[in-house]
Amino acid sequence: MIGATKIVFMDEISTGLDSSPIYQIVTCLLRTNAPVLISLLQPAPETFDLFDEMAEGKIVYHGPHVHALQFCEDCGLKCTKRKGAAEFVQEVYTGFISFNLQQKP
Repeated sequence: MIGATKIVFMDEISTGLDSSPIYQIVTCLLRTNAPVLISLLQPAPETFDLFDEMAEGKIVYHGPHVHALQFCEDCGLKCTKRKGAAEFVQEVYTGFISFNLQQKP
């Protein structure tokens, strides 16, 4: 990027790249202090940890990403140790893992 920007939009920047350059790109974007709207397919855990809010056209969860797994667990969904948080959350939010939310008494 050349010069200051008010907002950054990026779509599928991970195509053809491994996790290291993606992590470096996102880290550099964070240093701009501009809002960044970015879509990534299956980001590595260290890249996923850089994001502070997530959404996909509708609000499924709003808040710090570090609480997203706990939110899923509170809804009765548990991430297995074999699956990364980003992949699990993506599967839940895109409907790959089906579930019904029930109100707690």
